[in-house]
Amino acid sequence: MTRKLIKIVNRLIFRTYRTPYFFIWVPLFCIACGPSSWNNPYPYQESDELVYYDSFSERPKHLDPVSSYSSNEYIFLGQIYEPLLQYHFLKRPYELNPLTAINLPIAIYLDKDGKILAEDSKAEDITSVKYRISIKPGILYQPHPAFAKDESGNYLYHKLNLTNLKNIHTLADFDSTGTRELLASDYIYQIKRMAHPRIHSPIAGLMEKYILGLDKLSDELKNMYQIKLNSGFLNLNEHELSGVKLIDEYTFEITLKEKYPQFLYWLSMSFFSPMPWEADLFYSQKGFAEKNISLDWYPIGTGPFMLTENNPNRRMVLERNPNFRGELFPIDGEKTDRNMGLLDDAGKKMPFIDKAIYSLEKESIPAWNKFLQGYYDTSGIVSDSFDQAVQFNTQGDAQLTEEMEQKGIKLLTATTTSTYYMGFNMADDLVGGNTERARLLRRAISIAVDYEEYISIFANGRGKPAQGPIPPGIFGYVSGKTGINPYVYQWENSKAIRQSVEQAKELMSKAGYKNGRDEITGKPLVLNLDTPAAGPGSKASFDWLRKQFAKLGINLVIRATDYNRFQEKMRKGTAQIFQWGWNADYPDPENFFFLLYGPNAKIDHNGENAANYQNEKFDSLFDQMKSMKNGPERQKLINQIVELVRYDAPWLWGYHPVGFSLHHDWYKNAKPNLMANNTLKYKRINPKLRTEKRITWNKPIWWPIVIVLFVFGVILLPAVILYRRKENQLIL
Repeated sequence: MTRKLIKIVNRLIFRTYRTPYFFIWVPLFCIACGPSSWNNPYPYQESDELVYYDSFSERPKHLDPVSSYSSNEYIFLGQIYEPLLQYHFLKRPYELNPLTAINLPIAIYLDKDGKILAEDSKAEDITSVKYRISIKPGILYQPHPAFAKDESGNYLYHKLNLTNLKNIHTLADFDSTGTRELLASDYIYQIKRMAHPRIHSPIAGLMEKYILGLDKLSDELKNMYQIKLNSGFLNLNEHELSGVKLIDEYTFEITLKEKYPQFLYWLSMSFFSPMPWEADLFYSQKGFAEKNISLDWYPIGTGPFMLTENNPNRRMVLERNPNFRGELFPIDGEKTDRNMGLLDDAGKKMPFIDKAIYSLEKESIPAWNKFLQGYYDTSGIVSDSFDQAVQFNTQGDAQLTEEMEQKGIKLLTATTTSTYYMGFNMADDLVGGNTERARLLRRAISIAVDYEEYISIFANGRGKPAQGPIPPGIFGYVSGKTGINPYVYQWENSKAIRQSVEQAKELMSKAGYKNGRDEITGKPLVLNLDTPAAGPGSKASFDWLRKQFAKLGINLVIRATDYNRFQEKMRKGTAQIFQWGWNADYPDPENFFFLLYGPNAKIDHNGENAANYQNEKFDSLFDQMKSMKNGPERQKLINQIVELVRYDAPWLWGYHPVGFSLHHDWYKNAKPNLMANNTLKYKRINPKLRTEKRITWNKPIWWPIVIVLFVFGVILLPAVILYRRKENQLIL
């Protein structure tokens, strides 16, 4: 019976497959299975939805806004949290606007007797500065279990124990959520969190210098936290901060110890986002940290989006906050914005998308290929893909290749508010100090190290040689002939030309190092570059640097160490020459000049003055300049400061990177904003056009499969015929 059944099954199978067209019509049938491309990594149901697709390469470590200070974290934080102020999306130079605040706060200057002073009063006459801030009423937090209450108004999840958490693994496992209105006290609570002993806030030290009483609160909380260590929750509402005063539900006041106009810029950063006390208590409960239920995993904000999926090993998902009040797209911008279509949405309610999906891409090439296939809406350009995407015309301007233009891809470029530089340790006996010999040596090296060549080789031309510490786009930057560094460049044919190596050699001779030999000892000059960079990827740049120094007869020794060891060298001042960079926290020259301010020296104060540059005149001018409003008088001081540091040459000024980004033509309202982190709400997507392009670009090529199947069928056919003959004989 069993043998008979097998024969029947075999007969049915071979009769089904006996048509010679079988291997052709199966693939054709599969083509008709759906209109979506076969390699689409997203569900077909999402094709018509307002979803933005992007990638990330590194897990965000902190999503607690008081701790975060990294660009890969701001991608998410900027869309969830709302500080008091924000940058205008379109206007340049960058302009601060209210976000949750009703108006831009106005500084009130007071003397030692509490008398109000004029706005242009000298900094030394000002004893304190007050900012009174009122927020907009009616702003709601996203749905969150920290706000959930029962019918009696009691919080549902504020007194949980380990038994209650047995079936809780993520925030989504809580059955109930709630919300409440944003209050001025939430901003006060967040400022107090900067002083919390359990939380490391990278700006706590800076803010303690300015916000009245924050340093005292920090000391008080350290002692209190030791007492309440076992409770897990330190209620900051029970502790006063003398420099921050609640006026009413929507108004509070911040008092600074001195004049500090840049404080308004800090009010636009995530550090000054509101934090409800309910969230602090909720996340401090026992058992939560072990399940990764914390602010670093599940932020809570009032912004247009909320984080609904946090799987850093796969993807991060932001979805529209159902409680968001809505915000209107700007109605004005720069003169060219209207012609570029950047004001087509003027006055319309934002956000324009419902969801943003960020997928983990550890390697750049797969991310690049998915962008070309239409599965990511935007992309940067890595070196390996640069020639495929961008070419330079005869004028040296970047433009897209024909392949990119045919796809409708758009290119955006912007000189970043950043600087990469090579620094001299001014505390070093050889390259540092204020002697003429050391100064001439530093200037000679500044000429010899050809950053134009470096930009061309290692940055694919994506950079602008620096003439000083201030990058373009920051007040105080001077372009053209009057803006060049005369100790390194000369102006020829309407452009800055680096001085010749021969001129650098003359400086070496004047410094007593003719042909790279110390005229006193007769020994070859050997200098050390300390760096945390290591591995095969760094070899090419190290070789290039050695050649640059060799132009002057200098033997450059590369001392590569791990980053912790490198930092220790910098703190102790044992590094001689080093490479570093700085991204602007806010668009003000003070944020760059403080990198050379004496009291910020790395050795003595562990500050950001990594070169340990000391110049009393610089420090005096800096103290005057930092508290001034932008204008001719401030520009005059800036010019004097720039001349000082060019003359002393504590840095090889390096270059300012130029950011290149690509986007598809279904992605609208694309304008680089190097200061704002909350730009997702402005973006618009055309999902219909995206779907059409994806299908066009990802059509399967079937003829190789058909040929393979045909050959397979030809090979298999004799065996099938032989088998069927044997079957027929058995039946007969």
